[in-house]
Amino acid sequence: MDNASTRIGSRRQSEIVGLLRETGRVTVEDLAARFAVTPQTIRRDLNEMSEARLVTRIHGGAMIASGVANLGYEARKQVAGPHKRLIGEAAARLIPDDSSLFINIGTTTEEVAHALMGHAGLLVITNNLNVAAELHRNGAINLVIAGGSVRTSDGGIVGASTVDLIRQFRVDTAVIGTSAIDGDGTLLDFDIREVTVSRAIIESARRIILVADSSKFARSAPVRIATLAEIDVLVTDRLPAGPIAELCRAHQVTVIETGGPVEPGPTAE
Repeated sequence: MDNASTRIGSRRQSEIVGLLRETGRVTVEDLAARFAVTPQTIRRDLNEMSEARLVTRIHGGAMIASGVANLGYEARKQVAGPHKRLIGEAAARLIPDDSSLFINIGTTTEEVAHALMGHAGLLVITNNLNVAAELHRNGAINLVIAGGSVRTSDGGIVGASTVDLIRQFRVDTAVIGTSAIDGDGTLLDFDIREVTVSRAIIESARRIILVADSSKFARSAPVRIATLAEIDVLVTDRLPAGPIAELCRAHQVTVIETGGPVEPGPTAE
């Protein structure tokens, strides 16, 4: 490959990374049409980017690789959207009327909030402005919003004052999300301030429900939240076989699998 082709390829790969940060995942077919090159050229780009740990290859395309920064909010909403809706509905069915709960930051926990709109007599404490915007319309739900610094990127509320308010409660259930689940069962996230709030939520609830689509099992993030041993119920679309399933059995974590459209998994295509 000559120098000009190398420069063009490098520029194309940079644009692909930008697209991934906006959308979460891309397909070979769409990229080939966008850049007016062959699918073989795009596959070569994606393979090189995968070797450089810029992307994770999946069948027919790629998703953004894990790193030290999370995807943008709109991209997170798009990834596994149908699965998140099913997960939200299944988790909401576990919440009885006339009970108290925390709901933390996350696009999947927001789906739980949406599915709770038919409930009555709930006390909901949240550090998620999107959850609050969803639930405040239900007059049968008593809503408490934790104070603190608001992240403009996603409406999450974090900081010491958020933790202080959370610790004033002892609730029946906490519904939490996570950015990644490591192979040893560690739940991970990107923002230490968010993790500090999540830790306070876990310590202040009698039952912990983790909502996480199966893409979280293939991702990584730098900050530790908790472990699967601290979780009572895991609601996911599909639980991967192997160590994670064994950990859930060993720690008596109730697993609810919602199914949904089959997502393409990692591949060496």
